[in-house]
Amino acid sequence: MSGADQDKGRRLLDRATAGIPPGESPVRHVAHLPARPARTADWPKWVPPRLVEALRARGTREPWVHQVEGAEAVWAGEHVVVATGTASGKSLVYQLPVLSRLLDEPRATALYLAPTKALGADQLRTVDELGLADIRAASYDGDTPQAERDWVRNHGRWIFTNPDMLHYGVLPAHDRWARFFRRLTHVVVDECHTYRGVFGSHVALLLRRLRRIAQHYGADPVFVLASATVSDPAALAQRLTGVTCRAVTEDGSPRGARTVAFWEPPLLDEIIGENGAPVRRAAGVEAARIMTELVIEDARTLAFIRSRRGVELAALAAQRALSEVDESLAARVAAYRGGYLPEDRRALERALLSGELRAVATTNALELGVDISGLDAVVVAGYPGTLASFWQQAGRAGRDGEGALVVFVARDDPLDTYLVHHPPAMLDRPVEATVLDPTNPYVLEPHLACAAAELPLTESSFEVFGGEPAERAVAALTAAGVLRRRPHGWFWTSRERPHRNIELRGAGGHPVAVVEGESGRMLGTVDPDSACATVHPGAVYLHRGESFVVDELDLDTGIALVHEESPDWTTSPRDVVDISVLRTLERRDTGRGVVVCLGDVEVTSQVVGYLRKRPSGEVLDQIPLDLPPQNLVTRAVWYTISDELLVGSAPGGAGLDPARIPGALHAAEHAAIGLLPLFATCDRWDIGGVSTALHADTGEATVFVHDGHPGGAGFADRGFAALVPWLAATREAIASCDCPAGCPSCVQSPKCGNGNEPLDKAGAVAVLDAVSTVLGEGADGPAGLHDRPRGN
Repeated sequence: MSGADQDKGRRLLDRATAGIPPGESPVRHVAHLPARPARTADWPKWVPPRLVEALRARGTREPWVHQVEGAEAVWAGEHVVVATGTASGKSLVYQLPVLSRLLDEPRATALYLAPTKALGADQLRTVDELGLADIRAASYDGDTPQAERDWVRNHGRWIFTNPDMLHYGVLPAHDRWARFFRRLTHVVVDECHTYRGVFGSHVALLLRRLRRIAQHYGADPVFVLASATVSDPAALAQRLTGVTCRAVTEDGSPRGARTVAFWEPPLLDEIIGENGAPVRRAAGVEAARIMTELVIEDARTLAFIRSRRGVELAALAAQRALSEVDESLAARVAAYRGGYLPEDRRALERALLSGELRAVATTNALELGVDISGLDAVVVAGYPGTLASFWQQAGRAGRDGEGALVVFVARDDPLDTYLVHHPPAMLDRPVEATVLDPTNPYVLEPHLACAAAELPLTESSFEVFGGEPAERAVAALTAAGVLRRRPHGWFWTSRERPHRNIELRGAGGHPVAVVEGESGRMLGTVDPDSACATVHPGAVYLHRGESFVVDELDLDTGIALVHEESPDWTTSPRDVVDISVLRTLERRDTGRGVVVCLGDVEVTSQVVGYLRKRPSGEVLDQIPLDLPPQNLVTRAVWYTISDELLVGSAPGGAGLDPARIPGALHAAEHAAIGLLPLFATCDRWDIGGVSTALHADTGEATVFVHDGHPGGAGFADRGFAALVPWLAATREAIASCDCPAGCPSCVQSPKCGNGNEPLDKAGAVAVLDAVSTVLGEGADGPAGLHDRPRGN
């Protein structure tokens, strides 16, 4: 490790903790990750000399070993996935063979897919800067002016787009793209680890449709996928594309030394939270304080914050603090998040690239996208859901082999608290496998309808789309009259294209527009699934530092009308939920009072009101709402516990008084939701839960954890497979928390529809002890208490 690099990280950490008395330091652990030298190789002989010259002029003197290994395999016609760290030059793996082919074959074409428009624009800019005019690289996304789209379709050779535009704008009109598809040699799928859950399942089927269309025109393109480090990248790539892929994982790029600090915000002695629980300072508030100190140090910093609202608040707090030091410094900080209008995003990206901005608070919108070089520090405020995402965000610091600081700031929830006190769970644990399920009928059926509208389906199509599940889905669509069988296959029956019925990034429906009523100005959008919870009448909505209050939510037209107002309170939705078991797919009966199941469930939830709270957490009042219920058929994992095991005082029993059982189960459910992301590539907002002392379908006390997407996203399945270690980690997270009766760091949930009542921390430990003992030994009605996922 370079002493200067290590000293830089420590110096920045010292600055971040400036003014904090030593005995009150929030830093729980500091790790120093050593630098790694570069390992290079010779340029492949097939790369045209003018391409080598252009790359050298842009600063790539010689390629790293993994770049050459991957490029050689792609050039030889192998499908490849390169899974190396952030800033490891993965783009050169596909640029070398794609650009070489386009230069050698003047009529060849290629397609590039990115999960975000910002990433696509950045990669296009990189290619343009090489000065190879005959490549005719062009963007084709939602921001492309209508007048330019015909030129791109007719003349573009390397098209940079995203899954959404491919689905809505290209495949439905593939006959107009015949020239492009006929000569398609490569398909690049960048940052493929982001395609997980329902979104990943949609993209997997989209890529199968793309390959089918290309083959219809006589092409069989080579797929090149780029990913952050993931578990078993070859399996992920095959699930996404449907073709066997070679994995390139040995990283030859240099990496600067990094200082990684684990930061736990302090308790606020003057504030008592919900139901008298202690409260820690918000992770976003801590991130704003750290950003402020690092800007004063002139360190370029990104702060990743989980919510859009948190991003806005953190940027505003840093601006205010900096204005007290030097008025000019406040303008060096900004917020960046999804939902901004395209022109606002582009302006922020330019300011960030130029160095005009020194610190940016962002959602994961900048985890990918703009190639930001020279960052000195990254603050990750709240665990981003997966280790792959954490290291992707952390990798933004220390580019070009320089030393850097990474600060993980724990939120006040069970998982973050567990991680900040168990650093090996982040530093030493391998990254997760990416979960997606393209056979989910709620995803598969609409994609088969789209495929039939593009080209009639034949029996040979079933294997392309998953075999037997595809055959069942086509039979269901035919029975419903969506498809019609004729001698030459299955045909789409309507004049209207089915493509608009699919929302790739959600469960369905179009975004709800947030509009200022007085001026008609569109501020941004919110997902339809979360509209009732985030832009209900009376909700406080933040946009670029401005505060608005919602006047009206019209779900039919997809519009939320707001007016500008800065109240001294915040809002928190309250809902009711019920769950019923539709089908049990797997069942494990221990024979000792615990049964574990995986199956299909129907969840009915309804936002019925909201709380208005002071910033201190004090509840002002509860206001009722009249919003429609939402129904979700999805996958769940659940366990039942017999009365004998719950109330029994014999060894192994929980020994609970019956009055304590609802609170004990509710607390165990909360903590289990919080810890599941350790075992599945999900976020706690992707899942929900229900607990009840007596469930109508099971006849016993039951704890459910369910996916928040129609048909499921694979998270409950992963929980079922890892139930024993999952519940063990859940028990440890609760038991090790220092609070006396439950707090947000262990059993309270920010999304609890019951206002975190009742909760019994000690009872949860007793329940989990009893369940874990039984599971370890056997390792070979009424609406319940609930927590709302982000999905429907």
